[in-house]
Amino acid sequence: QVQLVESGGGLVQPGGSLRLSCVASGSIFSLYRMGWYRQAPGKQREVVAWITSGGYTNYADSVKGRFTVSKDNAKNTMYLSMNSLKPEDTAVYYCNAFSVAMGNYWGTGTLVTVSS
Repeated sequence: QVQLVESGGGLVQPGGSLRLSCVASGSIFSLYRMGWYRQAPGKQREVVAWITSGGYTNYADSVKGRFTVSKDNAKNTMYLSMNSLKPEDTAVYYCNAFSVAMGNYWGTGTLVTVSS
């Protein structure tokens, strides 16, 4: 069973920055594709960014150039650095671990609110 715990959310003004963290229970990054998703009020959950075991990254068009996903294998931690935040980035952000063979796991989420 994989456990994922997000942190780092909060209230930030438009144009500001935040860094989210996702700590995984154990050394799973070599087995799973790790990702960040978000769900805004009244909307479906959507992918934000993901990073493969080999370090390949991919981003939603809406965050390209503003968000960066990274991971520290030694710390079993994945990060999402978010810059130039916009009100439309307001959402609950979820950490995800996915493997066809091993399963699909979610954290409980961390709320990001972008507002003046």
